[in-house]
Amino acid sequence: MKKGLFMLAAISGFFAVALGAFGAHGLKNVAPPHLIEIFNLGVEYQFYHTFALIAVAMAGHWINSRLLNWAAGLFIAGIFLFSGSLYLYAMLGVKMLGIITPFGGVCFLIAWMLLAAAVYRHRMDETGL
Repeated sequence: MKKGLFMLAAISGFFAVALGAFGAHGLKNVAPPHLIEIFNLGVEYQFYHTFALIAVAMAGHWINSRLLNWAAGLFIAGIFLFSGSLYLYAMLGVKMLGIITPFGGVCFLIAWMLLAAAVYRHRMDETGL
């Protein structure tokens, strides 16, 4: 899981940079400022949760818990639902896509709690890890 999760995080980071550049340069001629702000919010949250995926992958070196697997899956789902819906809304201008965004936010919230629970439940060995 750790290698695959690191790979997904790297791909997510790549797309966050690419989409951020697109939002800064490609959208400014075709979208109004409020939609560009929405797009950039999607990029921002994708970056935050790309780093969360890296943290989960790193935690997997010390913690063997299904909670980490669930957290990773929900972070990924959150990126697609939250950031993805904001990207589509900003590019297409379809307000109905905003209905999807809170589901991604809930995925993020649950994932953070699962990560915290996995760390809390982990028993430290004599090295403190």
